[in-house]
Amino acid sequence: MQGENWLEDGLAELRAGDLERRLTAFPATGGRITVGGRTLLNLSSNDYLGLACHPRVVEAAVKALHEFGAGATASRLITGTLPLHEELEQRLAALKGYPAALVFGSGYLANAGTIPALVGPDDLVLADRLAHASLLDAAVLSRARLLRFRHNDALHLDELLSAHSARRRLVLTESVFSMDGDLAPLPDLAAVAARHEALMLVDEAHATGVFGPGGAGLISEHGLADRVAVSMGTLSKALGSYGGFVACAENLRAWLVNKARAFIYTTAPPPAVLGAALGALMVLSKRPEMGQELLARAAGFRDTLKAAGLDTLNSASQIVPLMVGDNAKALALSRRLKDDGILAVAIRPPTVPPGTARLRFSISLAHQPADLAQAAQTIIAAACAENVA
Repeated sequence: MQGENWLEDGLAELRAGDLERRLTAFPATGGRITVGGRTLLNLSSNDYLGLACHPRVVEAAVKALHEFGAGATASRLITGTLPLHEELEQRLAALKGYPAALVFGSGYLANAGTIPALVGPDDLVLADRLAHASLLDAAVLSRARLLRFRHNDALHLDELLSAHSARRRLVLTESVFSMDGDLAPLPDLAAVAARHEALMLVDEAHATGVFGPGGAGLISEHGLADRVAVSMGTLSKALGSYGGFVACAENLRAWLVNKARAFIYTTAPPPAVLGAALGALMVLSKRPEMGQELLARAAGFRDTLKAAGLDTLNSASQIVPLMVGDNAKALALSRRLKDDGILAVAIRPPTVPPGTARLRFSISLAHQPADLAQAAQTIIAAACAENVA
C-alpha cells in the first residue's frame, strides 16, 4: 500500500511515548471479573449502580427482545420508532423534570446530533476546558467558533461572553467530570449564561442515576431545569444499558427530530437496550436512595486514599482519580494492581492533558464496603512501591 510507512511510524511514536492502546477482551462484566483463573476487583467500569447484570434489568431486556425482535430495523423517522422508544422518552423526561426527551444511539451521538442543530457557522460555543471529547467534537462539527473557558471558572466564562458576541451562543459543560470526578458549579455557570442570554447544555452522563432526587442529576438537584436548555445523559453508565438522550422543551425536541443528523440518519436503538433501560429506571424508582449509597461508599474509599497522601484531585463523586503524571509510571502502577487483584486501567493523553496520566477508579454498588476498604489499602501499598505520591 502506497504511503503505508506513516502508519508504522505513527504507531512507533505512540509506543515510544507509552501512548499506544490495544483492545482487551474480558470474559464478563460486573464488579468482579475472573481472568485466567484469577478474580479481579473491577474498578474501571461505569456500571455505577450495578444494574447491568441486575435480574430485573436483564429480564426487561429479554422481554423486549422476544416481543419486538433483535433490531428496530429502520431509523426513527421511517419505521424504527417503537412503543418502547416513546415510553422510555416519557420516563426519562419525568426523571429529569423536563417536558420532553429524545433518545439517541449513544451519548456521543446525542451530543453530535444536538449541538450542530443548535448552533452553526455564525454562532459561538463556549466549552469548559475539560469538557468531554464528544462535546468538543460536536462543537467542531457545528462549524461554530469554539472558545474554551478555564475549568469550572464562571468568572472566565463571564469574561468571554462579555467580549464575544454572536447570533447564538451556547455554553457546554459536564456536571460530573468523567476523568477528574469533580462537580461543575452549575448555579454559577447557569447564572452567567442567563445574564448573557446564552443557551446552556449540560452533559450529565456521570450524574444521571447518582446525583439529585431519585438519580435525576445535578441540574435537578440545583433546580436549574428552567435555565439549562438541554440536559444530556446516557443509558450506558448508571442505568447499565446503552444509548444516549437529551431532555428538553417540547419545541426543542421537535427541532431535533427535524435537524439532528445523528438522530435522523441512523437506525433506531434496538429493543433489548430500550427494555434494559426501562428495567433500570424501574429498579431506581423503587430504590431512589441508590445514588446516595454509592456516593457514601466512594467518599470512604476516597478519604482513605487522601489520608495516605495520594492525590485524588477535587473528586466529589463516584469517580476517584489517582494522579500519577507520567505515562509509563501510570501503566506500571496499573500492572502492579492487576497482579494484586485489582483491575484499574491507566488513563493517558489524549483522554487527559499531557503530564496528567492517572488511574481512574470507578466505584460501583457492585463493590461492597469491605471490598473497597481492602482495595484502598492495596492501592496505597502499590502506589508507595511505585513511588507515586
